[in-house]
Amino acid sequence: RRYPTVELRAESLNGATHVPVPSDGAFLQALLVELRLLDEHTFLEQRDTCTRISHSCVHAVATAAGELWPVLAFHRRGLIYACVPLVEGSLEPRPPLLSVRGLSQGLALLLGIMDYVCPSRASEAELSARIGQLRNLLIQACPLGTPLNTNLGSLSCSFEDIQEMPADKDQPAWRSSTYKGKPQVNVCITEKVKCMQYDQRDVVDTWQVYGAVNCKCDIEGSAPNVTVSLRVPTNAPPLQDIVVHHCVTSVDPAMLQSTSAEPLHDSVYSGPYKFPFIPPSDSFNLCYYTSQVPVPPILGCYQLVEEGSQIKITVNLKLHESIKNSFEYCEARIPFFNRGPIAQLEYKVSHGQLDLSREKSLMVWVIGQKFPKSLEVSLAGTVSFGTAGKEHPTDYMCTGNTAYVKLYFRIPDFTLTGCYVDQHSVQIFVPGKPKVTASRELISSNYYIWNSRAPAPMVYKPL
Repeated sequence: RRYPTVELRAESLNGATHVPVPSDGAFLQALLVELRLLDEHTFLEQRDTCTRISHSCVHAVATAAGELWPVLAFHRRGLIYACVPLVEGSLEPRPPLLSVRGLSQGLALLLGIMDYVCPSRASEAELSARIGQLRNLLIQACPLGTPLNTNLGSLSCSFEDIQEMPADKDQPAWRSSTYKGKPQVNVCITEKVKCMQYDQRDVVDTWQVYGAVNCKCDIEGSAPNVTVSLRVPTNAPPLQDIVVHHCVTSVDPAMLQSTSAEPLHDSVYSGPYKFPFIPPSDSFNLCYYTSQVPVPPILGCYQLVEEGSQIKITVNLKLHESIKNSFEYCEARIPFFNRGPIAQLEYKVSHGQLDLSREKSLMVWVIGQKFPKSLEVSLAGTVSFGTAGKEHPTDYMCTGNTAYVKLYFRIPDFTLTGCYVDQHSVQIFVPGKPKVTASRELISSNYYIWNSRAPAPMVYKPL
C-alpha cells in the first residue's frame, strides 16, 4: 500500500537528500537483492562489502535514484514484511535510528501484521485467506499512513462493507466502511478522579479530574454530519485543556485556549461546548478535558500507629454531600508492605464488611453501594503479623509507618464536573429519527489516602 500524502511529506521534509520510492516491481527486486534472496552467490559491493555488516532489520536499498533509507524489512516463514518509514528531516548525515519516530511505528505495524497473517498452526488456505484480507484491514489500521491500531485481529471482519476507494469524493479517509440500518448514536462521558490526601497541616491535598467523551455513531451515508453538545451546570467550573478528535470539523478557538495552567477568572470560556464532526465507522473518543473541581468526592483520614508487635489502624471516610450516593462498587484496600502475613486481626466497622486477601497481606473494606445517612463510615482495628515470606508485597517507598489506603469506586449516571450530554441537543443531519443514547460515569483512579502519622510522598508542599 502506498500513501501519496506521506511521499509528498517526505519530499518536502528531506529536501535535496530525498530519494523517491520506486515502482512496486522495482522496489521488490531491489529488496530481494538487499535481503540476499536474489543473487545470493554473487558479490555485490553495495551489499556485500565489510562496511555494510548490519545486525538490524533497517536496510539501505539501492535504487536507480540512489540509496533508499531507512527500509524496515525482515523475512519470516516464507514472507517478507517491509515498510518505508518517514524521516522528518534531512537524510544526510543519517540521523540516529532512535530519533526516527516512524521506525517504531512501522515495526509495531509490521509485527501486528505478522501476528495476524501467521498465527500458530495456520494452514495454507487460512494463510492465503488472511493475506487476501490484509489490504482491507490496512485501510482501517493505517488509513492515512500513520498506524492507528497495530492489533489487526481486533479490527472489523465485515470486509464486504469496507470501501478500498470511497465511491463518494466527500467521504473522509477515516470513515472506512458504510453502515446500513436504523441510525443510532451512543455517547458516554467517563470522568476519572485522581487524589492524594494527607490530613496534615503543612501539606496540601491534591485532586484532579479528567474526562473523555466516547461516541459510537451508526449512521448511513458517506459523510454524515453530527453535532454533540456538552453542558455543565451554571455554578460549575468550566471545562479546560480540551483536546478534540481529528474528525471534528470546527470549534470555537476560545474553547481550546482555556487551560488549567492559568487561574480561573470571569473571562474563561464557559460554553457552549459544541462539537460538529463526521464520525468514523467505529467507536472513538470525541474529546478529552479537565476541570478544577472544588472538592474531592470522598474525604478520608488514615492513621497507623505501631505499638510493640502490633499496629493500630483507624480509617474514617466521608462522602461529600454534593456527590450522588449510589455506587456500582466502593471499596477501600489497605495493603501492608514489608511485613509478614496477618496473623491476628481484631476490628470494628461502622458500615460494610472487611475481607482479607488470600496471602493475608491486604485488607479489603467493601463499603458497598451506598454510604449511610450520615455519609460517614469508619474502621478501627488492631493487627499483628507473622514471619514475612517472599510472596508478601514489598515497597521501597512504603517503609515503617509510611502507608496508604487506596479507594476504588464507580458512580454510574454521575460526573464530578456535572458535565452531561443533552440527548435533545444532539443534531444528526440524516433522514429519519435517529435513536440517541447518552450515559456518564465517575471512576476513581489512583485515589490515595496516606497515613497522617508518618511522612508521605508529597505532590505539593508550600514554602
